[in-house]
Amino acid sequence: MRWWSAANLVSNAGTWMQLTVQNLLVLQITGSAAATGLSISVQAAPALFVSLLGGAAVDRWPRKLTVAVSQALLGAVAFTTALLVALDRIDMPALLVLAAVTGVIATVDGPACALLGNDLVPREDVPSAIGVGALVHSAGRLAGTALAGVTVGFLGTGAAYAANGLSFLFVASVVPFLRPVHGAVAEHRTGTEPTAGARAVPAPAELSVREGLRFFVRRPRLMALAGITGISSVFGRNYGLTLAVLVTGPLAGGAGSFGTVSTVLAVGGIIGAILGARLRRPSVRTVGLLAAAGALLQVVAGLSPSLAVLMVLVLPMAVVESVSDTAGTAVLQTDPPAHLRGRVLGVWSSIGTVWSLGGPPLLGLLMEWAGARGALVAGGLLIAGSIGAGLLVRRRGGLTPVTVPTKDGDVTGREALSTAA
Repeated sequence: MRWWSAANLVSNAGTWMQLTVQNLLVLQITGSAAATGLSISVQAAPALFVSLLGGAAVDRWPRKLTVAVSQALLGAVAFTTALLVALDRIDMPALLVLAAVTGVIATVDGPACALLGNDLVPREDVPSAIGVGALVHSAGRLAGTALAGVTVGFLGTGAAYAANGLSFLFVASVVPFLRPVHGAVAEHRTGTEPTAGARAVPAPAELSVREGLRFFVRRPRLMALAGITGISSVFGRNYGLTLAVLVTGPLAGGAGSFGTVSTVLAVGGIIGAILGARLRRPSVRTVGLLAAAGALLQVVAGLSPSLAVLMVLVLPMAVVESVSDTAGTAVLQTDPPAHLRGRVLGVWSSIGTVWSLGGPPLLGLLMEWAGARGALVAGGLLIAGSIGAGLLVRRRGGLTPVTVPTKDGDVTGREALSTAA
């Protein structure tokens, strides 16, 4: 797990270097901010349409081999881009094609890497492993963004792509030496505990995309998690937009002030990842309560009379958001049976792409109508109110029987709450 975390730190730093430089490269080629947004959307779009197939592939193929191949392919795309930049042959159509290819490969690489990391620790330590992954992601983002400017300044734009290619190859070279815990591979292939005596390989019908989608839709706690995360993502997580307008508008700050706010948000994310790694039994209820708490802090932040007050509120907002994200990811990656986890993550990736593409425009419309303060206050109240209503409905509704098919075709009854642990 230490080797895997170190490899992912290097890879995350390389990825954020490339993302930062890619925006600059598009602006250099076209001079258009709209084209920059288009390149980001083209890379994200495959997750909307291909993630279900990518998740099915992760469930069907050996996990270590899948990660090694996908990382090598991502490295090849990065090296190709670096070569085109070095030869001054890069143009917007080529950049968009390469971005789309990267997005397609990522639909397999993302869930495969997440689940491989979970295979390296005992089941009870999976929430901690996810917390460590969130910490690595935050640290890699800070390092990569900072290194991008230094690399471009001294070595040029192509060097950032080449560095990202090397980071992918580093991950691929580490994968063969990873040792999953006893029984993890058997559980992945059979969907049962190693001692259950299940057949060795799932039938083809059980590896269909429809099976994962059906499981997700029929699982109340996963639907509740999707609802909480969706409304929070649209109205409560786009601080890069809302706080930027609040700081530079009503609070009369400048770019430097917003930079300080962004730094505090990043620090809070790291602290939250550390705290989230200490969760032992995260639940959807935990995610909901943390999201509601973050939404109420957002309301207060929207009413901040000064930058000093906003700074005090931004840190706990980021901490609560990060712990909530870690808890939600742990539920998402541990609730489904092992043989369905790739497809469930594929469903989640498709849903998340809808939020990421549709959320900013909706929030922008709200800000046009209500202003930065009004958007923060209204969004926070909407999030907290929706979660509170969901908890109230769950409490009044009580337990709902959920039937879950076993690998032998039998049906076992489980009691589950709509947002329960």
